[in-house]
Amino acid sequence: MKNTMYAVGLDIGTTKIVAIIGKYNEYGKIEILGTGKSRSLGVHRGVVNNITQTIQSIQQAVQSAESDSGLTIDQVVVG
Repeated sequence: MKNTMYAVGLDIGTTKIVAIIGKYNEYGKIEILGTGKSRSLGVHRGVVNNITQTIQSIQQAVQSAESDSGLTIDQVVVG
């Protein structure tokens, strides 16, 4: 059985945070399965000023993307 490869994108901006979940198809292209966004709280001019608010905004965007895709994000590799 072939393992499905998933990709998660997270964009933390000053005004909004966007999460996107996709999977690689047989041609190596990413098919978008779900997206989520939230208002970016705790970030001002690209600098995190309130980590608690920023975490809550990230969680909201991720939960929305998970709900949209029907998947659960277990881990993310940053780099």
